[in-house]
Amino acid sequence: MNANIFELFRTHWSVAPDRQFLVTDDTSLTYAEMDERSARFAAVLRNHNVTPGERVVVQIDKSMDNVAIYLAVLRVGAIYVPLNTSYTNAEVSFFVEDAAPALFVNSDNLAELTTEADAAEPWNRVEPRLADDLAAMVYTSGTTGRSKGAMLSHANLTSNALTLHAIWRFTPGDVLLHVLPIYHVHGLFVALHTAMLNASTVLFCPKFTVEQSIELLPEATVMMGVPTHYIRLLADDRFDSARCENMRLFTSGSAPMTEQVHEAFTERTGHQILERYGMSECGMITSNPYEGDRVPGTVGYPLPGVRLRVVADGHECSPGEVGVVQVQGPNVFLGYWRLPDKTEQEHDGDWFITGDVGSADTEGRLTLEGRSGDMIISGGLNIYPKEIELILDDCNGVLESAVVGLPDDDFGERVVAFVVASGPEQPLVDDLEATLRSSLASFKVPRSFHFINELPRNSMGKIQKVTLRQVAPE
Repeated sequence: MNANIFELFRTHWSVAPDRQFLVTDDTSLTYAEMDERSARFAAVLRNHNVTPGERVVVQIDKSMDNVAIYLAVLRVGAIYVPLNTSYTNAEVSFFVEDAAPALFVNSDNLAELTTEADAAEPWNRVEPRLADDLAAMVYTSGTTGRSKGAMLSHANLTSNALTLHAIWRFTPGDVLLHVLPIYHVHGLFVALHTAMLNASTVLFCPKFTVEQSIELLPEATVMMGVPTHYIRLLADDRFDSARCENMRLFTSGSAPMTEQVHEAFTERTGHQILERYGMSECGMITSNPYEGDRVPGTVGYPLPGVRLRVVADGHECSPGEVGVVQVQGPNVFLGYWRLPDKTEQEHDGDWFITGDVGSADTEGRLTLEGRSGDMIISGGLNIYPKEIELILDDCNGVLESAVVGLPDDDFGERVVAFVVASGPEQPLVDDLEATLRSSLASFKVPRSFHFINELPRNSMGKIQKVTLRQVAPE
């Protein structure tokens, strides 16, 4: 049996070959047309000596042909390596040197490759692959150090796609509003894979804008986004329950969502956002339930087939105890490209050490506290920034906050808070301190507060605490 995930996609969409797949402002492509388009690009890849197991690095804007190239790489048995379109030439040089691809597709050669595809005879085969053969390699965002290539197999991607398709209850007729980039796990593997398994129509937006999202929401049933998307939609009065009448599912991930945003969203739309948790190395790991309580501030339960534990000081934590999240399952990557020592370092036996800090309740529902690298150690005491941020975010006059540790001669690190005000007037520092002191031990209260216009984020909405540490006043 061919384990190539492309074969799985094609089997599912063969029931509706003439259904619209990708729809943009000015054009659309059916599933049959995408099948042919990917076959033409597959022929081009083979002409460029791309063989099974070779890497193809791709850094191009989101487009229908971007999707076609991705599918073409899968069908010839090669390994797809997407790169953020914002990366500089210096950053790209590192990735290309590290991945050693048979072909690098970027804006310089895309037009030539597209012209070749237009004239090519479609290569209609699907290269046989084993379950553990690599399908993709995704470089980690590098927020805590040098980026590493996470090697994802066809089995990794297949298990995650089938599981999400089932637990999020995709049914015939679902239409996906796609506003995410496709150089990332969220937009490519979570959003597009579930849509293709469902033969769904995808409203394929080049990027997220409030205007286009509000215009298209009445045509959609599913939207996958990040907290920033929902915050910006809520800031527009046109975003209301009438716009969301046909929607059945909003999901959020890639960054934490505050309880206030959850509540405001539900009050405005009548829908409750389904928050989930994943990472480049594992795809999705947990999800709040489709039916049942979606608890704000938590990321839900392990996906079917995924095992999760929380570990601190070498022992498995009791319910409610905070530690580092570890996972096992068919979704967990095969290791870091050309970094066997790093791969071993980030495993505890058969368990992958995610580096995320959290706790699980008695039922296994996971609550995240942040990254282990974000933990602050002040005077020998562990401080988790999220605990402070949750209280700050609930203060009058605060839109959002981020807490980091900075070097301190006496205590090793001192706690510093960055605050974005919700209006033109900044809240008083004395008021913020008083609120924190009423809820937290004194050693957790920030030594200083800095007001900024917005928190620095990467393309997926994750707060860049490294940047905050660099710009913090002495």
